[in-house]
This record gives sequence, structure tokens and C-alpha cells, in this order.
Amino acid sequence: MSSYKSVAVVGAGRLGTRILTALAATEKIAVILLSRPGSSKTAPPGVLVVPVDYTDVNAVSSVFKEHKVDVVLSTLGHEGIGMQKLLADAAKLAAVKLFVPSEFGSPTHGHTVEAYKAKNEIAAHLKSLGIPSTRIYTGCFMEFLPFIASYADGKITIIGKGDAPISYTSLADIAGFVAYVLTTVPSAQLENRILRLEGDRASWNDVAKLFKASVERVESFTGKDAEMRTGLLTLFETGAGSTGWDEPNKRDGSGSEAAGSANGLWPGHRWQTIKEVHSL
Repeated sequence: MSSYKSVAVVGAGRLGTRILTALAATEKIAVILLSRPGSSKTAPPGVLVVPVDYTDVNAVSSVFKEHKVDVVLSTLGHEGIGMQKLLADAAKLAAVKLFVPSEFGSPTHGHTVEAYKAKNEIAAHLKSLGIPSTRIYTGCFMEFLPFIASYADGKITIIGKGDAPISYTSLADIAGFVAYVLTTVPSAQLENRILRLEGDRASWNDVAKLFKASVERVESFTGKDAEMRTGLLTLFETGAGSTGWDEPNKRDGSGSEAAGSANGLWPGHRWQTIKEVHSL
């Protein structure tokens, strides 16, 4: 059984809100949402919204202490990744038992590209503070697949051959997994662990077949989010889109480091597929 009694969530976007809802639905753990002062952010039933200045370490620490927070879970987006260092400092002062940093994507360990480097720096900071952490690799959000592949008018646009396998997990499954492990799994199985999920696995060519789409190959994207899409798809072409990817050794991991190796922490659960999420 889990020893965690209270969790503070930072970030209530598409994934954060689902995690809040899933945690509150368990009725096994107290849930608060940290919100910036003046924010109009609302929370699901059963979740207490607590306004606090994220940059004020002492104020955040006081909130953690007041609500006896055991777990801090962040779903902050790219712009807020660096803010997690201050949250970690506050967690240290409040003797928080576990910090779940904002990963929720492809593996970042060992990567030097800027977006991934920032997440590695957070992991290193948590380690330096002696705060146990759990990094959760989910692969691509299944619901975002059409956006990532620029799916439109029966066509997907990709970079490269499109044969490399990519991991996908639905938002609902990610939220359910987080709620389950934090309220059920013993802390020893979560502390200082990397958990690799995979709801479904498909290359871009596989995706094209599922969507009955043609494939256009380009060297780079143009227009809105072009730099992000170009960088992401170029990286995926190397194999790094699999949640089992071992960047230092340039290969897919096996055993406890394989894609989907953490799925078993949620026994009996049936993970959603791409076909189900997109009604194909």
C-alpha cells in the first residue's frame, strides 16, 4: 500500500486537470492545486485550489507544510520547466517525500537538446537535494497525434523514412496510472525510478495505414510551430520516440528499461489504442 496521504499538483492544463480528477476520484489521498495569485483557474470537485507565488520558496514551503504534502507533482509546460527548481527547494524545506517532475513525454535522460536538457537539470537538482523522484515517460499523447504529424486532408507529413517505432499513451491512461500508483504502489517502487509507459506503438508508416492517409516526406516544417515539429520528428527518426529509448547507447532498452515496462504497475488495466482514441 502507498504511504502517501497528500499530493500538491502544479499545472492544470489538459494533462494536469485529468490527473487532478483521477486523484480526487480515488478518495484515498488529499489533493491540492497550486495556483498563481489572481489566476482564475478552477479545479475538479474534491480538489482545493491554493494561490501562492511560485517564486517565493518560503511561501510555497509553508503551503506544503500546512497541507502536510507528501508528493509534489508537476505538469508545467516548457516555459515553466525551470520553475521546478524553486518548487523543489520548497519541497526540501517542507520534507516532501516524493517529487514527480514534469516529464510526460519521450525519454529525456542522456539527451542534450535544449528542451530535454532542462528536464535533466531538474532531475539532477532533485537528486542534489536528496528528494526522491519519479520520472514518468509516456511517449506522445495519443490525442495529439494528428497535430504532431500535421494530419490534414487525408495526408500526414513526416521527416525521414518513417519506420522508427514511437510510443503513444492516451491522456486518460496517463492520469489513471498516476492516480493508481500514487495511492496503491509502495513508495519503494516509485522513489528514484524512471517509469516507462506505452499504450500503443506505431511508426509513422503504421500511423498512415491506420488513418488511411498518404505520406508526404519533408526535410523540415514551415509555418506555426515549425521549429518544434522539425526538431521533434527529426529526433523520432533516430528511434528516440520510444519510451524505452536509451540515448547514451542509441538503442531501445530491455527488461525494466523497455518501452511499456512500467505498465505492469497497474495490473489488469487495458490500455487504449490509437484506433480506439481516434475511432478508426
